[in-house]
Amino acid sequence: MGRSGHACSVLGSLLLLLLLLPGPAAAQKGSAWKTLSGDAPAVIAKGGFSGLFPDSSDPAYLFAASNQDSAQWCDVRLTKDGVGICLPDIKMDNCTTISDLFPKGKKTYRVNGVSMTGWFSVDYNSIDLTNVTLLRAILSRTNRFDGSFTLVQVEVALSQYKAPAWLNVQHDSFYSQFNLSMRSYILSMSKQYTVDYISSPEVSFLKSLVGRVGRKTKLVFRFLDEGLVEPSTNQTYGSMLKNLSSIKTFASGILVPKHYIWPVTADNYLQPSTSVVDDAHKAGLEIYAADFANDFALSYNYSYDPLAEYLRFIDNGAFCVDGLLTDFPITPLEAIGCFSNLNNTKADHGAPLVISHNGASGDYPDCTDLAYQKAVVDGADVIDCDVQVTKDGIPICMSSIDLMDVTTVASSQFASQAGVISDIKAVAGVYTFNLTWEDIANNLKPMISNPFGQISLSRNPRNRNAGKFMRLSDFLAFAKGEDLSGIMITVEHASFMAEKLGFGVVDAVIKAVDDSGYSKQTAKKVMIQSTNSSTLVKFKQLAKYNLVYKIDEVVKDAAPSSLADIKKFADAVSVSTKSVYPESSNFLINQTNPLVKSLQSAGLPVYVYLLRNEFFSQPYDFFSDATSQINALVHKGGEGGGVDGLITDFPGTAHRYKLNSCRNMGDKTPYYMLPPQRGGLLGVIQDKAALPPAMAPEPVLTVSDVAEPPLPPVQEPEPSLVFDFQPLDPEDALAAFSVLSRSKIPGVVRRRTLRRIPDRRSWFVGLSDGGAADAAERFSERWPTDLVVGNHDCRDYTNGWQPQLPLYLHNIAAISSFHHLNLFFLCVCARMISFARAGGSLDRTKTRPRLAEISRPPMRPRHHGVGRTAFFYLSFFLLH
Repeated sequence: MGRSGHACSVLGSLLLLLLLLPGPAAAQKGSAWKTLSGDAPAVIAKGGFSGLFPDSSDPAYLFAASNQDSAQWCDVRLTKDGVGICLPDIKMDNCTTISDLFPKGKKTYRVNGVSMTGWFSVDYNSIDLTNVTLLRAILSRTNRFDGSFTLVQVEVALSQYKAPAWLNVQHDSFYSQFNLSMRSYILSMSKQYTVDYISSPEVSFLKSLVGRVGRKTKLVFRFLDEGLVEPSTNQTYGSMLKNLSSIKTFASGILVPKHYIWPVTADNYLQPSTSVVDDAHKAGLEIYAADFANDFALSYNYSYDPLAEYLRFIDNGAFCVDGLLTDFPITPLEAIGCFSNLNNTKADHGAPLVISHNGASGDYPDCTDLAYQKAVVDGADVIDCDVQVTKDGIPICMSSIDLMDVTTVASSQFASQAGVISDIKAVAGVYTFNLTWEDIANNLKPMISNPFGQISLSRNPRNRNAGKFMRLSDFLAFAKGEDLSGIMITVEHASFMAEKLGFGVVDAVIKAVDDSGYSKQTAKKVMIQSTNSSTLVKFKQLAKYNLVYKIDEVVKDAAPSSLADIKKFADAVSVSTKSVYPESSNFLINQTNPLVKSLQSAGLPVYVYLLRNEFFSQPYDFFSDATSQINALVHKGGEGGGVDGLITDFPGTAHRYKLNSCRNMGDKTPYYMLPPQRGGLLGVIQDKAALPPAMAPEPVLTVSDVAEPPLPPVQEPEPSLVFDFQPLDPEDALAAFSVLSRSKIPGVVRRRTLRRIPDRRSWFVGLSDGGAADAAERFSERWPTDLVVGNHDCRDYTNGWQPQLPLYLHNIAAISSFHHLNLFFLCVCARMISFARAGGSLDRTKTRPRLAEISRPPMRPRHHGVGRTAFFYLSFFLLH
C-alpha cells in the first residue's frame, strides 16, 4: 500500500512544474475580512484536488499542496491492523477497485444505526490493500485517472504534502466495534506531525481530544443534515444549531453544509441567507462551509459560475465564512485573492471586449428584451443581434432561422408548416420566413437555449419562456440608449434570402441602422459579423461599418494569402475556442496554434467564441471554471491565448474578469491566475489505454476557404415546394411531416382552407402555375407554389378524375431543382384510393399547362376519414 510509486511522484511533481508555475500565494488585500479573526478565509482541499483526480490520491494532494495557504483534507479510515488511510467513503467499493480484487469481501454492518452493505477497511490489513487503486467518486468526472493511483496513508499525507493538514473523523463509534481506537490513532498522529484541524460529527469524539492535542490544533464540530441524529447526544443536528454556546465548550469552530447559510428552494433557487454565520461568530466560533464543487448543480442564481458562488459566501457585504471546503481549491483562491471587494458596477470598455451572444442568453431566452437588458446590466461592451427575416419582410433578432430551435412553435398552430429546406438544414423546421412578425410576436413564446440539457444542465427554468421578441429596429433603439461601446449584427443566409425569398438582407440592415440614427453618431461602433465573405464584401461596398469575419471551422493558422484576402473586407476576425486551445476528449493537447498571432500581426483583432459557464463546455485543464478559461484565453505571453475579445452567453462572468485585481501584475501574478500548460494533464494519465485518441492535424485557412462569388441580386423567388392540407386530426400533420422528412423532399407542410372550394373534402395533387390568376386567387400566400395539395370533393370518381389522369401525369413533370424525380398523384374519396406514379425531367423551355379545376358539383355531404389513410399510402409509395 502507500504511495503509487516513484513514477507517480515524478508525474505529480511534473504536473506542478507544468501547471502551477511559482508565484505569490495570493494577491494582497487592503481591507479586513468579516471573518472571526479578520484574516482571509481558509481554503480546504477535500481529498486534495478531488474535482480532477480521484479523491485522496497522490496527484490530488500534490496538486493542491502547491498552495501552502490551503489545507489538505483527509477522511481518516482505519484498517484491520490499525493503519490510517485517507478515503472519502466508508464503503471502499464506492471509490476503489477493492471489489475486483476481493470479489467475496462484501459485508453488512450497522454504521451509526444505519445498515450498510459493501467493502470496509476494517476487514483488511494494510498489506492486503497494496494493490487496491482509487476511482473517481463522482461518475460525471473523467475516468482517465481511474485505477492508476494506490491508497495514501495518513502518515504520508501528513509528512510529505507541505500544506496545513485537516483530519476528518466521520465514524469513530463504528471503529470501536472492532476494537480500533480512532482517538488513540489521531492523538498519535498529532504528536508526530503538525495537524492543524481535526473535525468530526460526533460530540463524544471531539470532547475526548480536548486538552490532549496541541494548542494550535483547531477542533471543529461537523454538522450533517438537519434531520440526522448525532449519535452521542441523540439530538438532531438541526436542534444543536440552536445552542452553539454548548459547542464552544469543546470546539473552536463548526463546519456546516453550505445550504445552512444560503438555503435553496426545491427548484434550486436561492433563498435569503440565514443568521448562522453571525450566530457562530457571536458564540466565538469560526464557521466553515462545505459541499463546494465546480461541477455540482449550482443554484440557478449563480448562472453556472462557481466563482460567483464562492463570492456569495465571502464577499456579500454582510458576513464572511472562515473557510471553504471544496473539491476545486483553485477557484476559491481566485475569489479570495483577485475577485473580492470589486466594484462590479464599474464600466470598462477596454480590452478584452465583452460581446454578448444573443444577449445574456445563459440567463434568458435568446435575443429577447430581457436577455439584452441583462447583458447591459452585466457589463457587456457590445450586444448582438442575429438577423432573420419574417414572411412580411421584417428583419428581426432571432438566434436561429429555424423557430423550432428557439421558440414554442412546435406546440403552436404553426407546427404543421414544418418542412425541409436543404439550403439551410437537413431536418425539418419552421422558419422565420414562414410566419409574419405578428404571427411570431403574438402567438409564440421564446424558449431559452439549453446546449447541455441532455445532461440535465438546464438554464434558468423559471424564465425559460420569459421576454419579448425584438425586431432589428427595436434592438437598435434599445442599444442606442445604453452605455455600450457598440453593437454587433450577425448576418447569415444572405444568398438564400436574395435568391429564394426575394429579400435583400444587406440593404435591410443598412436601412434599419440608418433609420435608427447610428450613421449620424460615432460613439457606438456598428459591427457586422458573418461567416460569408461575400456578405461582408457587400456591406463594405455600401456602408462604413466594422466588419468581422467569423471562421466557422477549427483551424490552426491562416495562410498569408488568406490573411491578405480577409484584410480586403474585414476589420476583425472571430475564431473558435478550439482554434486557440486545441483539445482532444476535453483535454488540452500539447500544441500551440499560431492562428491568433498570425491574425493580429496582420492588423486583425481576434474575438473568440463561444464561451459558456457550464462546466461541461470547458476542457478539464480549466478546472470546470469559466473564469480560468477566460483568463487563459485573454492572457498574453507564455501559454496564454492573447485574444482581444470574448463572445459569451454569460457577459457578467467576462465583465467581472476584467475588473479583477490580479491583472497586469507581471511576475507577481499568483500562480492560480496563470494559464495551464497545454497537454499538462495528459502527461499525468498513466494508463496509455486511457489516453484520448490522437487528433488529426487541423487545417490551415486558405484563400479557397475564404473567397466566395458575389452575393446574387435580389430576385423574385422561384416557386416553392409546398404541401398544403386540411388535417382531420393532429396525427395527419405528423404523418405529412414524417413523409417529408423520411423521403428527404425539401418542402413545407401548411394548413390551408381554399377560397374557391371550401366545402370539398378530399385530397388532390396537381401542378399550379404560380403566375396564373386563378392560382393567385385560390392561394393566399406570398410566394407561388409548384406542388399543391388541397381539398376536393371527388364523390364521382369515374367521371371526375379518371379522364384527367394522363393530363396530370404529363404536367406534373418538374419541380424546382430536381432533374429526375418520381412524383405522385393522389386522390382519396369515400369509395376508393387511387395512386399513380410518373417520372420526368426539368425542362423550363416548355410552357406548362395550368391546372384545370377538376370537380363535379357536390351532391350530398359525406364524411370521409381521409387524412391518416391518405398519408399512410403516400408514405408507402415514397419510401418504397
